Amino acid sequence: MPNKNTFSIPSVKRIISPYIGDGDGWIDPFANNNKYAEITNDINPEMPTDYHMDAIEFMKMFDDDSKDGVLLDPPYSFHQVVVSYAGYGERRLHQITPIFDEASRVVKPGGHVLSFGWNSNGCGMKRYFAILEIYLIAHGGSHNDTIITVERKTATQCKLFPANQPLEMDGQKDGHRSA
Repeated sequence: MPNKNTFSIPSVKRIISPYIGDGDGWIDPFANNNKYAEITNDINPEMPTDYHMDAIEFMKMFDDDSKDGVLLDPPYSFHQVVVSYAGYGERRLHQITPIFDEASRVVKPGGHVLSFGWNSNGCGMKRYFAILEIYLIAHGGSHNDTIITVERKTATQCKLFPANQPLEMDGQKDGHRSA
């Protein structure tokens, strides 16, 4: 049977435990009642989390390549927003891509993102992640399965210079030495 506290499902606990350990270095932008990550957030001010912010704004607090991992278990439907999040966050329900962008940015190379949802998209190769494992948690009946995607960051994201901005290297413009 589904549980609004995904991480309290015994099979989910067994999957995430080897990755998160004691939670040090991990963040959870949609924590609800869960305390698996070192730093937790939930937009609902009634939840026992460290912060009560919009998840994307929460993620923006962290530096690039600064965290060991991110647990991403956002609400997947309007029903979940109403039941699990007391209606908070309705405006962000269908804006999942920015949360993957932020998770990709804050995780260190070699770190992990564990995504929970109704698909296995995760962060993906375009964000420098490799899929390590995919799990399917069947809830039975007419309930949607939960898909867990475990990914590891393989590289640091490159920062590109705007095309119209000249490069300066060691004080010389456009990378050329002056005569």
